[in-house]
Amino acid sequence: MAKLKLISGGLRAISDGAANGVPAKPPERLPDADAFDAYSRTVAGVAERLGPSVAHLAVSRRTRRGRVAEGAGSGVAISSDGYMLTSAHVVSGGNRVSASFSDGREIGAEVIGADSLSDLAVVRADARDLTPAELGDADELRVGQLVVAIGSPMGLAGTVTAGVVSALGRSLPTRSGSAGRLVENVIQTDAALNPGNSGGALADGLSRVVGVNTAVAGIGLGLAVPINDATRKIISALMKEGRVRRAYIGIVGGSRPLPPRIASRLEREKGIEVVEVVSGSPAARSGLRAEDLIVAVDGEPMGDVGDLQRLMVADRIGQGIEVEVFRDGGLLELELTPRELET
Repeated sequence: MAKLKLISGGLRAISDGAANGVPAKPPERLPDADAFDAYSRTVAGVAERLGPSVAHLAVSRRTRRGRVAEGAGSGVAISSDGYMLTSAHVVSGGNRVSASFSDGREIGAEVIGADSLSDLAVVRADARDLTPAELGDADELRVGQLVVAIGSPMGLAGTVTAGVVSALGRSLPTRSGSAGRLVENVIQTDAALNPGNSGGALADGLSRVVGVNTAVAGIGLGLAVPINDATRKIISALMKEGRVRRAYIGIVGGSRPLPPRIASRLEREKGIEVVEVVSGSPAARSGLRAEDLIVAVDGEPMGDVGDLQRLMVADRIGQGIEVEVFRDGGLLELELTPRELET
């Protein structure tokens, strides 16, 4: 069809090629290899490799009135013989669990162990041919690094979102009964996370699981429990014993700068200020007081509560430890024996 073009002398017909029997040239299409940029190829690769390892978890709970309530979350296979990692709050109080995978299989599962103080749990699906994900090391992450989240937000299984590590070193408060704890070095990401993502995988660009998505922190922000040496020990304990044993001394504290003279002498800047000592606890029996500054435990420097928490492992239960504190302008040493933390 001829088109009209406005020129100074009036209208003149021009040809679009089709009127002369010449077909218009179709727009060029990019080759498939060029249609994706490096970012897209990385995200697509992670989704392809890790997708078969991530499942939608359906959890049935019986309420106090005897009714059955349905909950949901995500889980990621960590062994071919059925072991899966998820969040403790996803399976809390669950009577029945089923795992649905990307290949269409729906498999019954049981809760092997859950640890509310780390918000991690292990379930075992009734299968021996799962595709296990590779666990990475969150301690190697850097702010701005690409991460990919795979899970089942809003019950939509196999959903993939991508973003960056927006912050590191966050703390997530957790509680189990009367016991409270801070999960240290939590990963903050802007990858979109919604209800149902909890328990799903947060992976790096090499498809290694570096975190377990655990909570929505705010608009555009999500948190993930890191996979590192500390959480690997928790996962191992849950797989072997179904629970995590922790040592307990009975203080509430926080990081505080050391006085300049002591900081120079010890060649460190911070210690743990004792804010409160729990009555009847090992700390109370040892003579530890509020406003004491803990600078070392068994010779290991203490800069924040996370340093102390990492020492409070099962092997310390019932074993005497030496606590070095700064009090009234001087350093002194106290002996105490941790007991097992009751949750």
